[in-house]
Amino acid sequence: MNITKEQIDNLNAVVKVAITKDDYQDKVDTILKDYRKQANIPGFRKGHVPMGLIKKQYGKAVLVDEVNKLIQDSLGKYLTEEKLDVLGNPLPKQQDNFDWDAENFDFEFELGLAPDFEVVLNPKKAVTQYRIVADKKMVDEQIERIQKQYGKLVNKNEVAKLDEINGTFTNEAEEITHKSTIELDKIKSKKALTSLVGKKVGDVVSLKTKGLFKEDYLLSAALGIEREKAENLDIEVSLAIEEINEREPAALDQELFDKLFGKDTITSEEALKARIKEDSEKQFEQQADQKLLNDMTEYLIESTKFDLPTDFLKKWIQVSGEQQLTDEEAAEEYTKSEKGLRYQLIEGKIMKENDLQVQFDELKEFAKGFIKSQMAQFGQMNPQEEELENIATRVLSNQEEVKRLSEQLMSQKLLTFYKEKANLKTKEVTYENFVKDVYGKEK
Repeated sequence: MNITKEQIDNLNAVVKVAITKDDYQDKVDTILKDYRKQANIPGFRKGHVPMGLIKKQYGKAVLVDEVNKLIQDSLGKYLTEEKLDVLGNPLPKQQDNFDWDAENFDFEFELGLAPDFEVVLNPKKAVTQYRIVADKKMVDEQIERIQKQYGKLVNKNEVAKLDEINGTFTNEAEEITHKSTIELDKIKSKKALTSLVGKKVGDVVSLKTKGLFKEDYLLSAALGIEREKAENLDIEVSLAIEEINEREPAALDQELFDKLFGKDTITSEEALKARIKEDSEKQFEQQADQKLLNDMTEYLIESTKFDLPTDFLKKWIQVSGEQQLTDEEAAEEYTKSEKGLRYQLIEGKIMKENDLQVQFDELKEFAKGFIKSQMAQFGQMNPQEEELENIATRVLSNQEEVKRLSEQLMSQKLLTFYKEKANLKTKEVTYENFVKDVYGKEK
């Protein structure tokens, strides 16, 4: 067998594989002999079928199968030995006059080669790294929510602006009959709020659904309907008031502190505020880190310029799926995937040049941390190491989970690398301003 490469340009090459009879004949003969031993053909005893008949029936199929195996093995070995960084898979070139009855065969394969490029991590214009802080307003609002959550309900006779109403919403035409609890401080419509304040148990109030609540999801919960149906719903509903309650805020005392964080962990209102600020900012770190990762990805794609073997990749996309695509479909798929492919190449180069790898021991510890945080959500704060080890072993026996966790761990490694090596500028913002900066809208 002889394998040679013809370089078309920096991004394209053709590999030629020449196979002679000596490369495959011994293997074909061995398989046909095994076939002969096992063949059951009427008129012949098992194992005594003439070899000529075996060759006539099975020879061509065995030959084709063995030559294809030989090509796959030898081509894969050649690409590895020559250290060819290919994109997609080699594509066989069409040969109109190919003859399987010949003894020697010549095959040609198109290769798409990965481009050579440099990654620059220090642009003149620095990439913004957000640090989200919990300001006084946010901390105070969180304390109000806690006091409200742990407060007690006081029954009342007449509705006031900050009360809660238990009642039944109805609309016969839309087949709505649903008991709900609504909080008046979540009401957006001033007209609705005016019509509710001063009402008593037993009163029925007509309310317009459009713009009724400050948050859209509250309407679907109040009416007991799907969110899709609640969107842009503009009808009148009746609310029959059945109970009125005022929520008396819980006192900021040691009893509340112990409920929230355990006995004597927090012992003052100042310590509570500091803890809420700290916990909130830890939660914000994940959002800020994801924003940085997204921005670095976009920067690297835009700033790292290189060409791709476009025509080859379109052809590869066309034939690599379950069904062959048309030229137009393949071009459309290439357009959709080009940005992701570019980042895969950039990320791969960064990982290779900076030895960023995921080791199994690291992956297991990462899995344990993930499992521990999941268990904490269900109240299991201190799981035993043996239990974590057993669960992690089961999780890592699933290849899909291994892939998912490996990608998450590598994202963490890349994030750490960017923070150390990239040209970043830190911007300290409140969460409200972070949302404005990132999404261009109010929180």
